[in-house]
Amino acid sequence: MMHVLGNRRRTLGRWTGMAALAAALLLSAAPAHAQIPHGELVKADLVVVRKGARKLELLRDGRVTKSYRIALGWDPNGPKRQEGDGRTPEGVYTLDWRNANSSFYRSIHVSYPRRGDDDLHAVRWGVSPGGQIMLHGLPNGLRAEEIGHPEVDWTNGCIALTNEEIDEIWALVEDGTTIIIYP
Repeated sequence: MMHVLGNRRRTLGRWTGMAALAAALLLSAAPAHAQIPHGELVKADLVVVRKGARKLELLRDGRVTKSYRIALGWDPNGPKRQEGDGRTPEGVYTLDWRNANSSFYRSIHVSYPRRGDDDLHAVRWGVSPGGQIMLHGLPNGLRAEEIGHPEVDWTNGCIALTNEEIDEIWALVEDGTTIIIYP
């Protein structure tokens, strides 16, 4: 009986994750005319990253409230496979804690790897999936021009913004907010 119940829990967990992804996809597909008027700041209930477009969007009730140009890991194409690959993960995660004393000005942690990320790739290959994926500002003591931000992808897999932008996101995004990272 316990084995059957365990299988049902795993199946339910997969479907719950799929339902969350489907809901998030629907929310992120809101029409462009649904944007919040310029200058109005509201708390975000979803963060969307579009790696190919180098864009991070804050959404509230399916409407884009703010949009930012970003830099990614130095080898951003494709999903993250292992520690040190220079890739930014893809999928649905949570912004779960923050560090005001980061070596990159401020940082907000992305819950990578989530259950299943390491099962699919890193464990099979016998390597670490990596971790410490963050939304963060610039390296302490450096200006954007000194590292080519945002035109140059310069992180180890994180999502980088200017210090002013991470300050704004810090104020508008609460811990526990969902982040979807698209290819």
